[in-house]
Amino acid sequence: MTLEFKRILVAALSGLFLLALLVVAWVEGGQQRVEPKPRPSVTGESKKCVTCHEQKTPGIVAQWADSKHAVLGVACYECHRAEESDADAFRHEGQWIATVVTPKDCSGCHADIAREFWNSHHSKAAQFVGSLDNILGEIVEGPLAAANGCLQCHGSTVAFARGPDGQARRDANGKPEFDPLTWPNTGIGRVNMDGSRGACSACHSRHAFQRSMARQPDVCGKCHMGPDHPQIEIYNESKHGIAFRTRQAEMNLGSESWVLGVDYDAAPTCATCHMSATRNLPVTHDVGQRISWTLRPVVSKKLENWEKKREQMTDVCSNCHSPDFVRGFYRQYDATVDMWNTKFALPAQSIMTALREEKKITPDPFDDDIEWTFYRLWHHEGRRARMGVSMQGPDYTQWHGFFEVAENFYFRFLPAAEELGRGNLKIQAAIKKVLTDEPHRWRQGMSPEIRQKIDQFYKERYGS
Repeated sequence: MTLEFKRILVAALSGLFLLALLVVAWVEGGQQRVEPKPRPSVTGESKKCVTCHEQKTPGIVAQWADSKHAVLGVACYECHRAEESDADAFRHEGQWIATVVTPKDCSGCHADIAREFWNSHHSKAAQFVGSLDNILGEIVEGPLAAANGCLQCHGSTVAFARGPDGQARRDANGKPEFDPLTWPNTGIGRVNMDGSRGACSACHSRHAFQRSMARQPDVCGKCHMGPDHPQIEIYNESKHGIAFRTRQAEMNLGSESWVLGVDYDAAPTCATCHMSATRNLPVTHDVGQRISWTLRPVVSKKLENWEKKREQMTDVCSNCHSPDFVRGFYRQYDATVDMWNTKFALPAQSIMTALREEKKITPDPFDDDIEWTFYRLWHHEGRRARMGVSMQGPDYTQWHGFFEVAENFYFRFLPAAEELGRGNLKIQAAIKKVLTDEPHRWRQGMSPEIRQKIDQFYKERYGS
């Protein structure tokens, strides 16, 4: 063996060794090995559906072929089959089918999950027709703003398009035409024609229905984001979100079993805290089972059976945090929500009540400037503050939350109320009561000692 040949051999072996290391690092770094896909099982009527739709809608068939449904032989007809008497049924290739697959359809195989979901707040998400949010969308902004915005998360009441005679419109084959204000829609609380509520595909996107997708924070972030409910932004800011992005490869998201502390322990996601199993808790599709406060209204309140709900969330937290840490967090959280209630929410609410009673604003929402100011105070800024502390997002608690709350309350809301109440003793008394309460006395001027302390701090730190 010549010296030159030895050099070539050593170089080749070194290259193979390096390649092996890179493959191991690639796998350990989070990329999953490509395993052979199980063959879909399809029989009966669904076989004809798949054969046809492989040409017409190949993307749908490919997504379905990757699903567990495909392996178990659950295919097109098993989910879309309908009875002739169903409101949205139509004849297609010799069978009665329906376009909209509902939780009632899914309950044929997933009865317990459907029952839990029915009892959840998610399933009632479309029941906001009389709320300020709905009036803002449907009337002030316009119905199509609501149809493409609000209802895509909350859910529509699915309805047919109707002709001049009031009858539902159907094509030549009898296929119904849906009202574009109500469909397409996969809102979590969608009201379906069969009487069921919800859309399983809101989280388990059709037609793959992957657990791994539903366990991702981004699925929840589709709706839980923005100025009035920024949960995904808060999560991304929090240590929880940072841990997830850092260690996502270790999350075992596609696992059949997904028990915290058993199948994974790298980080929590939305599903971890609100839905998924621990060693002591089963999986639940009732997302409110572990939530003790409602942070949506003007004044936050403890929910019914809040102690039991908190006990369950504490069980989740205790997988990663000490009992002292969890107790300390809840003390901070409760005290902060109470501060929002007593310092800002209740005083602002009392002033708005006085303005209405004295007819300084009309009973109709959003036709007076101060109503928009008040709405931002609690619906946007106050929610951000409360939700920020609930999910340990300090920037959303402070700068996107209480800073904007304070700026609005003291320099927009109160001056607007004072202007409207000029000369009205009842309104002036309501405002005076607020400003003379202890949390607001700083407005009367800080003591010389406090001012001197502030001045000294800035002089020592910045030289001026």
